Amino acid sequence: MDGNGRWAYRQHLPRVAGHRRGAEVVREMVQSCVDLGISHLTLFAFSTENWRRPALEVRLLMNLFRLLLKREVRKLHENGVRLRIIGDRVPLERDIRQMMEEAESLTRDNTCLCLNLAVNYGGRWDITQAARAAVAAIQANGQDPQMLSEQDIAQHLSLAEIPEPDLLIRTGGEERISNFLIWQLAYTEFYFTDTLWPDFDRASLEHALHSFAHRQRRFGRTGDQVQEGDCSASD
Repeated sequence: MDGNGRWAYRQHLPRVAGHRRGAEVVREMVQSCVDLGISHLTLFAFSTENWRRPALEVRLLMNLFRLLLKREVRKLHENGVRLRIIGDRVPLERDIRQMMEEAESLTRDNTCLCLNLAVNYGGRWDITQAARAAVAAIQANGQDPQMLSEQDIAQHLSLAEIPEPDLLIRTGGEERISNFLIWQLAYTEFYFTDTLWPDFDRASLEHALHSFAHRQRRFGRTGDQVQEGDCSASD
């Protein structure tokens, strides 16, 4: 969700105004995903690298996160949305950690949409913590760590129990993944747009989905194999 600061600059507003508008777009995107039958939505809210921003901006972002947890969780619950928050919680303040736990507990059984918020998240952190957990599990079972497999690591990733993403959308004109879900994005389709996040709306989302729908996903196979498989499935 890139471009909040630049949007505010163009509007001659402080950066925090861009973040507030960006939070409103989150609400709109959640509703759009529910309407469109999308089952999982993961939003990169705050990265492990974002601590490098000016201290005032970081503090404002954390206060905005507190406000959203207070105001939005009940609405998410009423609309059948499950909220999950992934990332390293240790550096976060205690009250935020408590609010996160309460929000996840309240919405745990909802099935309309799984909304994953990545807060103090980094793809490298995710792989590292998963590898450590996988090695510990293998050793606890008396197995040789040399037998560690991809599956052993994958089952300890932050989003281990949900499907890997089909589509990554990055707003704001940047064309990189910036340490987001590095493992999980191995076969994800990418969609980059110059639209700043505060200007991203349902029409923008549908345009991205339209682009995705016209791509052939081969997963290592040839195009002919994919076509043959589609024909067999239709038969």
